[in-house]
Amino acid sequence: MKYAWILMFGALTAAAPACAQQKTGPGVSGDDSLTWQGITLYGVIDIGVQYDTHSAPFTPYRPSASGNIVRQNSRQSVTGLTPSNMGQSRVGLQGIEHLNDEFSAVFQIETFFNPQSGEIADSLKSLAVNNGRSLTAQTVNVDGSSAGQAFQTAWVGFRSVRFGTLTFGRQTTLLLDGSIKYDPNYNATAFGLLGASNTYSGGGAQEDNRLDSTAKYSVSFGDRVHLAALYKFSGASGSANTAFQADLGGEYAGASLDAYYSKENSAITATYLTAAQVAGLPALGYSVSNSLAATISDNEAYALMAFYKFDPLKFFAGYQRIVYTDPHTPLGAGFQDIGGYVLAFVTNNAYVNSKKVQVYWTGVRYSVSPYLDLTAAYYGYQQNAYGTGTQSGCATAAHSTCSGSFEAYSFDADFRFNQHFDAYVGAMYSGVHDGVASGYLETTNINPTVGARYKF
Repeated sequence: MKYAWILMFGALTAAAPACAQQKTGPGVSGDDSLTWQGITLYGVIDIGVQYDTHSAPFTPYRPSASGNIVRQNSRQSVTGLTPSNMGQSRVGLQGIEHLNDEFSAVFQIETFFNPQSGEIADSLKSLAVNNGRSLTAQTVNVDGSSAGQAFQTAWVGFRSVRFGTLTFGRQTTLLLDGSIKYDPNYNATAFGLLGASNTYSGGGAQEDNRLDSTAKYSVSFGDRVHLAALYKFSGASGSANTAFQADLGGEYAGASLDAYYSKENSAITATYLTAAQVAGLPALGYSVSNSLAATISDNEAYALMAFYKFDPLKFFAGYQRIVYTDPHTPLGAGFQDIGGYVLAFVTNNAYVNSKKVQVYWTGVRYSVSPYLDLTAAYYGYQQNAYGTGTQSGCATAAHSTCSGSFEAYSFDADFRFNQHFDAYVGAMYSGVHDGVASGYLETTNINPTVGARYKF
């Protein structure tokens, strides 16, 4: 991982006398970007102070440090520094090389980091450090696609105005691209469900909002219609760990609408090991520091997302339906997950009856001035009762397989001093009910947050 930082530092040195050639980076115009011979260095440093009414102690490893929404181990008030509240802290390189009048070569690499701790973002480490701990002794731990990799994004390909863009490597999913575009909070982790949980941009699994070994294609027809497709290769025989996504959308007169489909085979939902599982590790020959438990499922998702803009207002709405079933190709104990973590204990039969989750959100963003945006949003989801036997059809908090729901409300303000620096303040309330609340120590959380973000 240290080589990633060496590469970034070398690029910064080379780009110092840059003259901009393209619009690149996170909201920084081409005239002010660090671009040299078509290669641009860019980055975000986002950090703030957050108070949670009910949380576990913050972690130095997860990209957002806090849980932001109420989690199963949320139990006490916590105040601390939290990174990436409004946008993921990262540093990256991207470039374009014109090959002829029609085609250009393009690439991008990004490293995610946590500025409050100096750690490379690693959601799976936030799980592993809690192996063997009871809920009342845990720090924040949430599965995700960041697992200490040198690069969270790494792709290369071709771009054409007429024929579209085709890229290969580790890439964002189409659902994540849509979540950023159609979330009232643009996937901000502190102020929305979609950013606080990667489950929905991952098509049902938090590890899958970015995918290794993918081919991704997108093309536009004029200014109104576009389509895209993504395929993940398994690297082995069979369908295990393959994935497919598709997107069809369009824009007209201030309105934008996209429909998405996602199918993921043998998707992984990782978690920490129980004390009993930790006790069994020596016999299996696995290390407690990089071993995890996991539930495996085949996930199918459909989503419809939209916004309508008429200045100074922008309205957002979205709906997603996810169906979890037992995997057609089960994974065995010892399977190596992203970041080199090992799945020491694996469950392949959690969904004898299909689990069905319906996710929905709406919100409005009001541009008070060119410098100030105010955003109000609502997020929710419901799950069916998918248990068997005595748990069949239940609608209480007695079991996690009972039907249940989640809800969140947020309000935030973002003031941009210029294109490089902005400051924000806001809060999100979240609550769980019935089966979704099963095993929770507390069922609500409010997370007032204030912070600042620098972009280059």
